[in-house]
Amino acid sequence: MPSYSIGQAARLLRVSPETVRRWADGGRLPMGRDGSGNRVIDGFGLARFARERAVDDERGAVGDSPPTSVRNAFTGIVTALTVDEVVAQVEIQAGPHRVVSLVTREAVEELDLAVGVTVTARVKSTSVHVDRS
Repeated sequence: MPSYSIGQAARLLRVSPETVRRWADGGRLPMGRDGSGNRVIDGFGLARFARERAVDDERGAVGDSPPTSVRNAFTGIVTALTVDEVVAQVEIQAGPHRVVSLVTREAVEELDLAVGVTVTARVKSTSVHVDRS
């Protein structure tokens, strides 16, 4: 099982190393020591913590919205919008992720989309490619 340093865990969780230390010191994130005495987080524990955080974030973001089968939701801000007669391209920056979607012009008008508006992109796909970092 791989183990991660505080800095590596912070980058993966998109938080500061100090936040990871506080979580560990508060007992929220299990941490041990490697053979050199450095603080490390085992991969299994980090994966479990990331999953729990994502569920908590999803619950907080969903609020009173209707239930959905789509689990891949990216809340972000519209950074670019290109609209023509029939179709529109919407670019969203959701944290470190850039999501680009093609929708109808009618959808853009109904949702009152514009650069700077907060939106949630929901992705459902039958084909997902995974590359190892």
